[in-house]
Amino acid sequence: MPPVGARIRQARLERGTSLRALAREIGVSASLVSQIETGKSQPSVSTLYAITSALGISVEVLFDVRESAVASPPGASPATVPHALAALAADQGRRIGPLVAAGGRETLELDSGVVWERLGRVPGAEADFLLVTYRPGGSSSGSGGLMRHPGTEYGYLTSGELILTLGFKEYTLRPGDSVCFESTTPHRYRNDGEVPAVGVWFVSGGVQ
Repeated sequence: MPPVGARIRQARLERGTSLRALAREIGVSASLVSQIETGKSQPSVSTLYAITSALGISVEVLFDVRESAVASPPGASPATVPHALAALAADQGRRIGPLVAAGGRETLELDSGVVWERLGRVPGAEADFLLVTYRPGGSSSGSGGLMRHPGTEYGYLTSGELILTLGFKEYTLRPGDSVCFESTTPHRYRNDGEVPAVGVWFVSGGVQ
């Protein structure tokens, strides 16, 4: 599993932010941030988004430690389609596409019973393309609070049931249901059922 905590620590140090300053900025204890960085604790979805927003990085960065290791080919500028295609051709081992086999997905195990599996990645594209699983009792926020983050969120539930709190309203998602909303709207997901809730999620325009 990718060293999520190590990537967070690296991004924090590159930004010149102290552990305590980051903790204050996202409203958690310095002890929790330290435990996340050392791998002793996993962040919840809401904490993960708070950290990436505060550090100005994409969630995608946490999946692939080699993201910055692919050099731009001659004449290609970053964040262009030719650059993306060249990067794909240069290192097929990154498992970002064009085909990601079912057994080759990169995974993030988060707190509160949530698992993210990356379904694909095009360098330079501002998108998180994920297979998301909420285990029974799982929630996007361990504290029960609502979260906000940059981007526009699209979700499609394939199995189980998921409760979405969006602003002041609550919705029950069942297999075949889909949702879309601006991710800056306070929201939270939880699984009150006895079976996992699984769906495909796409968050575009996130922090880069």
